[in-house]
Amino acid sequence: MNRTIRAIVAAIAVMVIAFGAINILQNVGKSVKVDITDQKIYTLSDGSKAILARLHQPLTLKLYYAKTAAFKGPDQIRFFNNYFDFVRSLLEEYVAHSSGRIKLEVIDPRPFSQDEVEALRYGLQRFAITEEENFFFGLVLQTPFGVEKTITFFSPDRQQFVEYDISYLIDSAITREKNKVGVLSSLPVMGDDMSGYMAQMMRARGQEPQGPWTIIAQLRQQFEVVSIPSDVHDINDVDILMVIHPKNLSDQTLFAIDQFILKGGPTIICVDPHCMLDRPPQMGMQMQMPQEQGSELNRLTRTWGLELPANTFAGDRSLAIRASVSRDQRPEPIIGYLGLTAPDCFSKEAAITSRLNQVRVLFAGVLQEYEDPASDPNKPAPQKAATRTPLLSTTAKGNSWMTSGPWELAFPNPPKLMEKFFDGNKPVHMGYLVTGKLVSSFPDGITVEQDDPNSPDPNEPQKIARKITGSARAEKDCAVIVFSDVDFMTDNIAYQDSLFGKMIVADNSALVMNTLEDLGGSSDLISIRSRGNFRRPFTVVDEIERRAEAETAEEVARLNIEIEGFSQKIQEILSTAKEDQAELVGSSILEQQRDLETKKREAQRQLNLVKLQRRESIEALGNKLRNLNMLLIPGVVLVVAVGMEVHRSIRKRHYISHASDA
Repeated sequence: MNRTIRAIVAAIAVMVIAFGAINILQNVGKSVKVDITDQKIYTLSDGSKAILARLHQPLTLKLYYAKTAAFKGPDQIRFFNNYFDFVRSLLEEYVAHSSGRIKLEVIDPRPFSQDEVEALRYGLQRFAITEEENFFFGLVLQTPFGVEKTITFFSPDRQQFVEYDISYLIDSAITREKNKVGVLSSLPVMGDDMSGYMAQMMRARGQEPQGPWTIIAQLRQQFEVVSIPSDVHDINDVDILMVIHPKNLSDQTLFAIDQFILKGGPTIICVDPHCMLDRPPQMGMQMQMPQEQGSELNRLTRTWGLELPANTFAGDRSLAIRASVSRDQRPEPIIGYLGLTAPDCFSKEAAITSRLNQVRVLFAGVLQEYEDPASDPNKPAPQKAATRTPLLSTTAKGNSWMTSGPWELAFPNPPKLMEKFFDGNKPVHMGYLVTGKLVSSFPDGITVEQDDPNSPDPNEPQKIARKITGSARAEKDCAVIVFSDVDFMTDNIAYQDSLFGKMIVADNSALVMNTLEDLGGSSDLISIRSRGNFRRPFTVVDEIERRAEAETAEEVARLNIEIEGFSQKIQEILSTAKEDQAELVGSSILEQQRDLETKKREAQRQLNLVKLQRRESIEALGNKLRNLNMLLIPGVVLVVAVGMEVHRSIRKRHYISHASDA
């Protein structure tokens, strides 16, 4: 065989080996992956793996994504291509850990095709792009027993919850029953609960029935949610109790809540010293009649060692969110509007909060440790055996601040509120988990008045006192979660309107869902819910902006003081000037005005200079990160190439050395 033929055979052999190696690498790559993301968003959590371990039946997952239509759509539709790749990769991880029980189908529903017909039949959301093209992005789960579960649309605003949504879909498909959640509230959280006829009558009058809060609609997707009247005497037939903004509850209702907890009923209590959604009626506002917008359950919580003081709120300068209190005002930090962030503000010991990233609260109260009031026999002594775990807190520089009454927050003045606050030296708590064998807040029961059935006049029955008793101590461990804010779960704070409906803001709804899942006993889902948030805080950029604002704060304050002092001086001159001094006064005022304008222009120039320096710092940071990302991969390739060349040189010298010795 001559040299040419040998060269051809060798080239063919190399090509065969190369193709074989590529196929092997492709097969290995499907099972061997490296997740280098900070929060391991492409790696299934232990909770998802535990759910898959309980899977004993085959499942089919159909991922509908109109990829062809997406390329024809606007930029906001083409954005979904990257999100689709992420969802598909995550679903492939489910397939890889299912021991062959999950089958994944990726479908691109084309116009007028059977795939499009099935997507519509499954109830997937459709968005028209052109006259023919429709955009779909949803998931359908099917079991051999005819069970069908769907995610109608993968909203980009739920990227941090996508693993939970998929795992919940699988878990609910193999679980038969839903937990029943009872909601007791003085606010219309459930909407206008009325018959179809009454709703039609309201619409005929031009009135639209009020729907439930978005959080309630979200809960109904996973729980059976029922309403409990605020005058209830006995709470039963519910698995979990939610008490939201309780106001003016009778002793009999408080006793019913107390006994539900002692029987082992998991309970969530949301109180608030000033609920912004609890607005007074317009008539009351016009007549200047202040309405109490606060709620508390100190009659119960003091027994557990917690107390909510009135008109006392949590504050933290580093967590204050910039917002506008009216349309004609610029955004400025509000000391009562806090963006709680990980890791300082959330307990890592509790599954409820361990994976939260950000929660927004609005004028949240302060939950204080309640001590035994020896001087006040009317207040119960706190239970020593109760275990209290803080869930939501400020940073170490947080502190409490107070208002004089509800009207001070009816029309909040952010600078005035900020003046009330002073930095502290320890966190302020806004949420607690209370566990243990709790005792009753009514150890001797309660006395209620009832109609005497033996009254001579049935139309005007006489009242008799009746003693009602119950359990004085729980026989098994209880679990109660107390939050000192109600607004955090309202539509105004937890959601905002978007093209695709209500958009989730921060992890407020995740906190509510975590709490219910934890109290409902589904610890597997708890470990999934808020992991892998695509939105990472730009802490360096935030620090640059915060530092720039701090540098200008003193100058701005000084300028405002000068302006205010100048205005007062003008008023004093005008009020004391005589008629024959008008010309002199006028020239003096003009001269001072010119001086003030000069000072204002100089201060504005300094402010613009600081803003310019801040922008240059941010852009320099962006350029640094971009250059680092661009040079990272070439740098790795260069290091590998150099290493291979050094290794080849060493082997070559070693071979030559052995050849010369021989």
